[in-house]
Amino acid sequence: MARSRYKVLGSAPHFVTCSIVEWMPIFSQPELVAILFDALKFLQDQQRLALHSYVVMENHLHLVASAADLSKEMRRFKSFTARSIIDHLRRQPSSYWLQRFEAAKLSHKTGQRYQVWQEGFHPQLIMSEAMLQQKVDYIHQNPVKRGYVD
Repeated sequence: MARSRYKVLGSAPHFVTCSIVEWMPIFSQPELVAILFDALKFLQDQQRLALHSYVVMENHLHLVASAADLSKEMRRFKSFTARSIIDHLRRQPSSYWLQRFEAAKLSHKTGQRYQVWQEGFHPQLIMSEAMLQQKVDYIHQNPVKRGYVD
């Protein structure tokens, strides 16, 4: 499998995108969004992640974030939130989403039963103030374009 062309460069802010497998709209459930918020707050409280801007959409999230080791923190964030989402769904009487995550698991992922997140997080280095403003504007306009807010 080819590796991503996106690379984290140093501890500068990066624009990051994390998407749910098959673009499943699981974040229409507030309790699953709360898992993301709690994980992000933990990383901030532990000073492991500086969060400059973010948006959570129904099937993905965008962040402008920085960290001493952003790749490691994003890997841990996605792993923790995936486990937490799966644990939450297992407590439901019948979970359509859990069945979908099981079906979506990539065949080479032999150590797990489910896959929640798409691989990678597509970091893009913020190279200027203008680029930062463009990414923040994009994040703010994402829910507007979808008609979620005015």
